Amino acid sequence: MKTRVVIIGAGPSGLLLGQLLHNAGIPNVIIERQTPEYVLGRIRAGILESGTVELLRQAGIGERIDAEGLVHHGVEFLFDARRIPVALEQLTGGKCVTVYGQTEVTRDLMAARQRCGARTVYGAGRVELHDTKSDRPCVTYEEHGERCRIECDFIAGCDGFHGVSRQTIPAATRREYERLWPFGWLGLLADTPPVNNELIYAHHARGFALCSQRSLTRSRYYLQVPLSEQVDMWPDERFWQELKRRLPSDLAARLVTGHSLEKSIAPLRSYVVEPMQYGRLFLVGDAAHIVPPTGAKGLNLAASDVNYLWRILCAYYHQGRSDLLSRYSAYALDRVWKGERFSAFMTHLLHDFSDSTPFDKKMQEADRRYYLGSQAGLTTIAENYVGLPFETVA
Repeated sequence: MKTRVVIIGAGPSGLLLGQLLHNAGIPNVIIERQTPEYVLGRIRAGILESGTVELLRQAGIGERIDAEGLVHHGVEFLFDARRIPVALEQLTGGKCVTVYGQTEVTRDLMAARQRCGARTVYGAGRVELHDTKSDRPCVTYEEHGERCRIECDFIAGCDGFHGVSRQTIPAATRREYERLWPFGWLGLLADTPPVNNELIYAHHARGFALCSQRSLTRSRYYLQVPLSEQVDMWPDERFWQELKRRLPSDLAARLVTGHSLEKSIAPLRSYVVEPMQYGRLFLVGDAAHIVPPTGAKGLNLAASDVNYLWRILCAYYHQGRSDLLSRYSAYALDRVWKGERFSAFMTHLLHDFSDSTPFDKKMQEADRRYYLGSQAGLTTIAENYVGLPFETVA
Protein backbone atom coordinates (compact mmCIF):
# COMPACT_ATOMS: atom_id res chain seq x y z
CA MET A 1 0.00 0.00 0.00
CA LYS A 2 1.08 3.59 -0.65
CA THR A 3 -0.12 6.90 0.74
CA ARG A 4 1.20 10.41 1.29
CA VAL A 5 1.25 10.56 5.10
CA VAL A 6 1.11 7.76 7.67
CA ILE A 7 -0.08 8.94 11.08
CA ILE A 8 0.87 6.78 14.06
CA GLY A 9 -1.82 7.08 16.74
CA ALA A 10 -5.57 7.72 16.60
CA GLY A 11 -5.83 10.02 19.59
CA PRO A 12 -7.10 13.57 19.12
CA SER A 13 -3.84 14.88 17.59
CA GLY A 14 -3.58 12.07 15.04
CA LEU A 15 -7.26 12.27 14.12
CA LEU A 16 -7.17 16.07 13.86
CA LEU A 17 -4.10 16.00 11.61
CA GLY A 18 -5.68 13.29 9.48
CA GLN A 19 -8.90 15.24 9.05
CA LEU A 20 -7.15 18.49 8.14
CA LEU A 21 -4.95 16.68 5.61
CA HIS A 22 -7.94 14.86 4.12
CA ASN A 23 -9.85 18.14 3.74
CA ALA A 24 -6.77 19.54 1.95
CA GLY A 25 -6.74 16.63 -0.50
CA ILE A 26 -3.67 14.94 1.02
CA PRO A 27 -4.22 11.15 1.40
CA ASN A 28 -3.29 9.65 4.76
CA VAL A 29 -3.63 6.47 6.79
CA ILE A 30 -3.82 6.31 10.59
CA ILE A 31 -2.30 3.33 12.44
CA GLU A 32 -3.48 2.76 16.03
CA ARG A 33 -2.46 -0.14 18.29
CA GLN A 34 -5.52 0.12 20.54
CA THR A 35 -9.22 -0.39 19.84
CA PRO A 36 -11.62 2.53 19.25
CA GLU A 37 -13.31 1.75 22.57
CA TYR A 38 -10.00 1.96 24.42
CA VAL A 39 -9.14 5.27 22.80
CA LEU A 40 -12.54 6.72 23.75
CA GLY A 41 -12.17 5.41 27.29
CA ARG A 42 -9.24 7.71 28.09
CA ILE A 43 -10.38 10.40 30.54
CA ARG A 44 -8.43 13.57 29.85
CA ALA A 45 -8.69 17.33 30.19
CA GLY A 46 -11.26 19.41 28.38
CA ILE A 47 -10.21 23.07 28.38
CA LEU A 48 -9.72 24.26 24.80
CA GLU A 49 -7.92 27.45 23.84
CA SER A 50 -9.59 29.73 21.33
CA GLY A 51 -7.00 28.76 18.69
CA THR A 52 -7.68 25.05 19.26
CA VAL A 53 -11.42 25.58 18.84
CA GLU A 54 -10.83 27.44 15.57
CA LEU A 55 -8.58 24.62 14.32
CA LEU A 56 -11.30 22.06 15.13
CA ARG A 57 -13.78 24.18 13.18
CA GLN A 58 -11.39 24.18 10.22
CA ALA A 59 -11.33 20.39 10.45
CA GLY A 60 -15.11 20.44 10.07
CA ILE A 61 -16.14 19.33 13.56
CA GLY A 62 -17.10 22.64 15.13
CA GLU A 63 -20.86 22.11 15.13
CA ARG A 64 -21.18 20.13 18.36
CA ILE A 65 -18.47 22.14 20.11
CA ASP A 66 -20.34 25.36 19.30
CA ALA A 67 -23.64 23.83 20.43
CA GLU A 68 -22.53 21.99 23.59
CA GLY A 69 -19.19 23.50 24.62
CA LEU A 70 -19.22 25.80 27.63
CA VAL A 71 -17.55 29.11 26.83
CA HIS A 72 -15.70 30.52 29.85
CA HIS A 73 -14.95 34.22 29.90
CA GLY A 74 -13.02 34.04 33.16
CA VAL A 75 -11.36 31.84 35.75
CA GLU A 76 -10.94 32.16 39.53
CA PHE A 77 -7.98 31.75 41.86
CA LEU A 78 -8.41 31.13 45.55
CA PHE A 79 -5.72 32.01 48.10
CA ASP A 80 -6.23 32.26 51.86
CA ALA A 81 -9.97 31.80 51.30
CA ARG A 82 -9.97 34.93 49.10
CA ARG A 83 -11.47 34.53 45.62
CA ILE A 84 -9.65 36.40 42.84
CA PRO A 85 -11.40 36.52 39.45
CA VAL A 86 -9.36 36.71 36.23
CA ALA A 87 -11.47 38.26 33.48
CA LEU A 88 -9.99 36.41 30.49
CA GLU A 89 -12.10 38.09 27.83
CA GLN A 90 -11.50 41.62 29.10
CA LEU A 91 -7.77 41.12 29.58
CA THR A 92 -7.09 39.53 26.19
CA GLY A 93 -9.20 41.59 23.81
CA GLY A 94 -12.11 39.17 23.61
CA LYS A 95 -10.48 35.73 23.84
CA CYS A 96 -11.85 32.96 26.06
CA VAL A 97 -11.63 29.20 26.59
CA THR A 98 -14.18 26.47 25.93
CA VAL A 99 -14.86 23.50 28.18
CA TYR A 100 -15.44 20.46 25.97
CA GLY A 101 -14.08 17.07 27.00
CA GLN A 102 -11.20 15.49 25.11
CA THR A 103 -13.25 12.32 24.84
CA GLU A 104 -15.92 14.27 22.95
CA VAL A 105 -13.29 15.86 20.68
CA THR A 106 -12.01 12.36 19.87
CA ARG A 107 -15.54 11.07 19.29
CA ASP A 108 -16.31 13.93 16.88
CA LEU A 109 -13.07 13.38 14.96
CA MET A 110 -13.69 9.62 14.73
CA ALA A 111 -17.15 10.26 13.32
CA ALA A 112 -15.80 12.76 10.79
CA ARG A 113 -13.14 10.32 9.63
CA GLN A 114 -15.68 7.55 9.25
CA ARG A 115 -17.93 9.82 7.18
CA CYS A 116 -15.13 10.80 4.82
CA GLY A 117 -14.00 7.20 4.37
CA ALA A 118 -10.33 7.76 5.20
CA ARG A 119 -8.56 4.60 6.37
CA THR A 120 -7.81 3.96 10.04
CA VAL A 121 -6.27 0.70 11.22
CA TYR A 122 -7.15 -0.15 14.82
CA GLY A 123 -5.57 -2.96 16.81
CA ALA A 124 -2.33 -2.80 14.83
CA GLY A 125 0.46 -4.89 16.32
CA ARG A 126 4.25 -4.63 16.13
CA VAL A 127 4.26 -1.18 14.53
CA GLU A 128 7.69 -0.27 13.17
CA LEU A 129 8.98 2.79 11.32
CA HIS A 130 11.62 2.37 8.63
CA ASP A 131 13.93 4.58 6.54
CA THR A 132 12.70 7.82 8.09
CA LYS A 133 15.82 9.62 6.85
CA SER A 134 15.11 8.63 3.25
CA ASP A 135 12.76 10.17 0.70
CA ARG A 136 10.50 7.11 0.91
CA PRO A 137 9.96 5.96 4.50
CA CYS A 138 7.55 3.18 5.33
CA VAL A 139 5.63 1.69 8.23
CA THR A 140 5.08 -2.00 8.90
CA TYR A 141 2.53 -3.52 11.27
CA GLU A 142 0.46 -6.62 11.91
CA GLU A 143 -3.27 -6.73 11.17
CA HIS A 144 -5.33 -9.91 11.67
CA GLY A 145 -2.12 -11.92 11.88
CA GLU A 146 -0.69 -10.61 8.62
CA ARG A 147 2.35 -8.39 8.22
CA CYS A 148 1.45 -5.20 6.34
CA ARG A 149 3.56 -2.45 4.81
CA ILE A 150 2.69 1.14 3.84
CA GLU A 151 5.05 3.29 1.82
CA CYS A 152 4.66 7.04 2.26
CA ASP A 153 6.24 10.47 1.92
CA PHE A 154 6.06 11.41 5.60
CA ILE A 155 5.30 9.88 9.01
CA ALA A 156 3.59 11.80 11.82
CA GLY A 157 4.26 10.31 15.25
CA CYS A 158 1.10 11.07 17.26
CA ASP A 159 1.33 7.98 19.46
CA GLY A 160 1.96 9.53 22.86
CA PHE A 161 4.75 9.39 25.42
CA HIS A 162 5.00 5.58 25.40
CA GLY A 163 4.66 5.18 21.63
CA VAL A 164 7.15 3.84 19.12
CA SER A 165 7.69 7.07 17.16
CA ARG A 166 10.04 8.92 19.51
CA GLN A 167 11.99 5.74 20.20
CA THR A 168 12.67 5.44 16.46
CA ILE A 169 14.89 8.53 16.68
CA PRO A 170 18.41 7.40 17.70
CA ALA A 171 19.21 8.15 21.34
CA ALA A 172 22.35 10.01 20.29
CA THR A 173 20.21 12.41 18.25
CA ARG A 174 17.58 13.09 20.91
CA ARG A 175 18.02 15.61 23.69
CA GLU A 176 15.50 15.14 26.48
CA TYR A 177 14.53 17.64 29.18
CA GLU A 178 12.49 16.45 32.13
CA ARG A 179 11.26 17.43 35.55
CA LEU A 180 9.24 15.12 37.80
CA TRP A 181 7.10 17.03 40.28
CA PRO A 182 6.99 15.73 43.88
CA PHE A 183 3.22 15.18 44.07
CA GLY A 184 0.28 13.94 42.04
CA TRP A 185 -3.29 14.92 41.26
CA LEU A 186 -6.12 12.74 42.51
CA GLY A 187 -8.99 13.30 40.08
CA LEU A 188 -12.66 12.42 40.42
CA LEU A 189 -15.32 12.62 37.69
CA ALA A 190 -18.98 12.70 38.75
CA ASP A 191 -22.39 13.44 37.29
CA THR A 192 -22.97 16.39 39.59
CA PRO A 193 -23.48 20.07 38.73
CA PRO A 194 -20.28 22.18 38.98
CA VAL A 195 -19.80 24.01 42.27
CA ASN A 196 -19.08 27.25 40.39
CA ASN A 197 -19.76 28.74 36.97
CA GLU A 198 -16.06 29.36 36.34
CA LEU A 199 -13.15 27.02 37.08
CA ILE A 200 -11.51 27.52 40.47
CA TYR A 201 -7.79 26.98 41.11
CA ALA A 202 -7.45 26.84 44.89
CA HIS A 203 -4.36 27.03 47.07
CA HIS A 204 -4.77 25.72 50.60
CA ALA A 205 -2.49 24.74 53.46
CA ARG A 206 -3.72 21.14 53.01
CA GLY A 207 -2.81 21.19 49.31
CA PHE A 208 -3.99 22.42 45.94
CA ALA A 209 -7.51 21.77 44.62
CA LEU A 210 -9.12 22.36 41.23
CA CYS A 211 -12.85 22.64 40.63
CA SER A 212 -13.39 21.97 36.93
CA GLN A 213 -16.26 20.71 34.80
CA ARG A 214 -17.19 18.85 31.63
CA SER A 215 -20.78 20.09 31.26
CA LEU A 216 -23.55 21.69 33.28
CA THR A 217 -24.23 18.28 34.83
CA ARG A 218 -20.78 16.67 34.95
CA SER A 219 -17.92 17.87 37.17
CA ARG A 220 -14.23 17.08 37.45
CA TYR A 221 -12.36 17.77 40.70
CA TYR A 222 -8.71 17.35 41.63
CA LEU A 223 -6.72 17.23 44.88
CA GLN A 224 -2.96 17.49 45.34
CA VAL A 225 -1.76 14.29 47.03
CA PRO A 226 1.63 12.73 47.83
CA LEU A 227 3.01 10.36 45.19
CA SER A 228 2.81 7.55 47.74
CA GLU A 229 -1.02 7.68 47.76
CA GLN A 230 -3.08 4.95 46.07
CA VAL A 231 -6.55 5.37 44.55
CA ASP A 232 -8.06 2.65 46.74
CA MET A 233 -7.09 4.74 49.79
CA TRP A 234 -9.59 7.36 48.64
CA PRO A 235 -13.22 6.20 48.74
CA ASP A 236 -15.66 8.79 47.43
CA GLU A 237 -16.67 10.03 50.87
CA ARG A 238 -13.06 10.75 51.86
CA PHE A 239 -12.47 12.64 48.60
CA TRP A 240 -15.53 14.87 49.04
CA GLN A 241 -14.69 15.60 52.68
CA GLU A 242 -11.13 16.60 51.79
CA LEU A 243 -12.28 18.78 48.90
CA LYS A 244 -14.65 20.64 51.21
CA ARG A 245 -11.80 21.28 53.66
CA ARG A 246 -9.83 23.00 50.89
CA LEU A 247 -12.69 25.29 49.82
CA PRO A 248 -14.23 28.33 51.56
CA SER A 249 -17.29 27.53 53.64
CA ASP A 250 -19.72 29.10 51.15
CA LEU A 251 -18.43 26.95 48.27
CA ALA A 252 -18.18 23.84 50.42
CA ALA A 253 -21.81 24.30 51.50
CA ARG A 254 -23.09 24.23 47.92
CA LEU A 255 -20.84 21.44 46.66
CA VAL A 256 -23.01 18.63 45.31
CA THR A 257 -21.41 15.23 45.88
CA GLY A 258 -22.15 11.94 44.17
CA HIS A 259 -20.84 8.59 43.02
CA SER A 260 -17.58 8.78 41.10
CA LEU A 261 -17.63 7.73 37.46
CA GLU A 262 -13.83 7.62 37.34
CA LYS A 263 -11.06 8.18 39.84
CA SER A 264 -7.32 8.16 39.27
CA ILE A 265 -4.02 9.61 40.45
CA ALA A 266 -1.81 11.26 37.84
CA PRO A 267 1.85 12.06 38.56
CA LEU A 268 2.96 15.45 37.27
CA ARG A 269 5.73 15.56 34.68
CA SER A 270 7.35 18.25 32.53
CA TYR A 271 9.10 16.77 29.50
CA VAL A 272 10.36 17.93 26.09
CA VAL A 273 12.41 16.16 23.44
CA GLU A 274 14.43 18.03 20.84
CA PRO A 275 14.36 17.96 17.89
CA MET A 276 10.74 17.10 17.10
CA GLN A 277 11.63 15.74 13.68
CA TYR A 278 14.04 13.22 12.24
CA GLY A 279 14.19 13.14 8.49
CA ARG A 280 10.65 12.48 7.26
CA LEU A 281 9.38 11.67 10.78
CA PHE A 282 7.61 14.43 12.74
CA LEU A 283 6.67 14.10 16.42
CA VAL A 284 3.34 15.56 17.49
CA GLY A 285 1.79 16.08 20.93
CA ASP A 286 2.64 13.78 23.85
CA ALA A 287 5.18 11.92 21.71
CA ALA A 288 7.37 15.02 22.05
CA HIS A 289 6.26 16.84 25.19
CA ILE A 290 4.33 16.46 28.45
CA VAL A 291 3.11 19.27 30.72
CA PRO A 292 1.58 19.30 34.20
CA PRO A 293 -2.20 19.76 33.85
CA THR A 294 -2.08 22.95 35.93
CA GLY A 295 -1.94 25.22 32.89
CA ALA A 296 -4.46 23.25 30.75
CA LYS A 297 -1.93 23.03 27.92
CA GLY A 298 -1.59 19.32 27.03
CA LEU A 299 -4.20 18.94 24.28
CA ASN A 300 -3.74 22.54 23.20
CA LEU A 301 0.00 22.13 22.59
CA ALA A 302 -0.76 18.99 20.59
CA ALA A 303 -3.20 21.02 18.49
CA SER A 304 -0.50 23.65 18.02
CA ASP A 305 1.88 20.99 16.65
CA VAL A 306 -0.86 19.79 14.30
CA ASN A 307 -1.46 23.34 13.09
CA TYR A 308 2.18 23.79 12.10
CA LEU A 309 2.65 20.36 10.52
CA TRP A 310 -0.60 20.58 8.57
CA ARG A 311 0.30 23.98 7.14
CA ILE A 312 3.84 22.88 6.27
CA LEU A 313 2.58 19.76 4.47
CA CYS A 314 -0.05 21.79 2.62
CA ALA A 315 2.67 24.19 1.48
CA TYR A 316 4.78 21.21 0.35
CA TYR A 317 2.05 19.51 -1.67
CA HIS A 318 0.20 22.56 -2.99
CA GLN A 319 3.04 25.05 -3.44
CA GLY A 320 6.15 22.90 -3.75
CA ARG A 321 7.61 24.49 -0.57
CA SER A 322 10.11 21.83 0.56
CA ASP A 323 12.08 24.50 2.44
CA LEU A 324 9.53 24.56 5.26
CA LEU A 325 9.92 20.87 6.13
CA SER A 326 13.10 21.40 8.14
CA ARG A 327 11.50 24.26 10.09
CA TYR A 328 8.70 22.25 11.74
CA SER A 329 10.67 21.56 14.91
CA ALA A 330 11.57 25.24 15.40
CA TYR A 331 7.98 26.38 14.86
CA ALA A 332 6.56 23.77 17.23
CA LEU A 333 9.18 24.03 19.97
CA ASP A 334 8.88 27.80 20.31
CA ARG A 335 5.26 27.42 21.42
CA VAL A 336 5.93 24.19 23.32
CA TRP A 337 8.52 25.82 25.59
CA LYS A 338 6.22 28.77 26.25
CA GLY A 339 3.50 26.28 27.24
CA GLU A 340 5.96 24.40 29.45
CA ARG A 341 6.94 27.68 31.10
CA PHE A 342 3.34 28.64 31.86
CA SER A 343 2.46 25.16 33.16
CA ALA A 344 5.50 25.18 35.46
CA PHE A 345 4.69 28.73 36.58
CA MET A 346 1.12 27.74 37.48
CA THR A 347 2.33 24.63 39.27
CA HIS A 348 4.79 26.67 41.35
CA LEU A 349 2.18 29.31 42.08
CA LEU A 350 -0.54 26.97 43.32
CA HIS A 351 1.16 24.09 45.12
CA ASP A 352 3.09 23.81 48.35
CA PHE A 353 6.40 21.94 48.21
CA SER A 354 7.65 19.88 51.15
CA ASP A 355 11.27 20.81 50.44
CA SER A 356 10.67 24.58 50.17
CA THR A 357 13.07 26.78 52.14
CA PRO A 358 11.77 29.88 53.98
CA PHE A 359 13.20 31.94 51.10
CA ASP A 360 11.29 29.81 48.54
CA LYS A 361 8.05 30.36 50.43
CA LYS A 362 8.55 34.12 50.55
CA MET A 363 9.26 34.23 46.82
CA GLN A 364 6.15 32.17 46.13
CA GLU A 365 4.05 34.52 48.25
CA ALA A 366 5.50 37.53 46.41
CA ASP A 367 4.63 35.95 43.05
CA ARG A 368 1.05 35.43 44.19
CA ARG A 369 0.71 39.01 45.38
CA TYR A 370 2.16 40.43 42.17
CA TYR A 371 0.52 38.27 39.51
CA LEU A 372 -2.90 38.25 41.18
CA GLY A 373 -2.72 41.81 42.48
CA SER A 374 -1.76 43.84 39.42
CA GLN A 375 -3.29 44.42 36.01
CA ALA A 376 -0.03 43.45 34.32
CA GLY A 377 0.20 40.20 36.29
CA LEU A 378 -3.40 39.24 35.61
CA THR A 379 -2.96 40.04 31.91
CA THR A 380 0.09 37.76 31.72
CA ILE A 381 -1.89 34.90 33.25
CA ALA A 382 -4.91 35.56 31.03
CA GLU A 383 -3.07 35.75 27.71
CA ASN A 384 -1.21 32.51 28.44
CA TYR A 385 -4.34 30.74 29.70
CA VAL A 386 -6.42 31.50 26.58
CA GLY A 387 -3.47 30.54 24.39
CA LEU A 388 -0.69 32.44 22.69
CA PRO A 389 -1.21 33.06 18.96
CA PHE A 390 0.12 30.64 16.35
CA GLU A 391 3.11 31.90 14.40
CA THR A 392 2.48 32.40 10.69
CA VAL A 393 4.08 29.64 8.61
CA ALA A 394 5.90 31.40 5.79
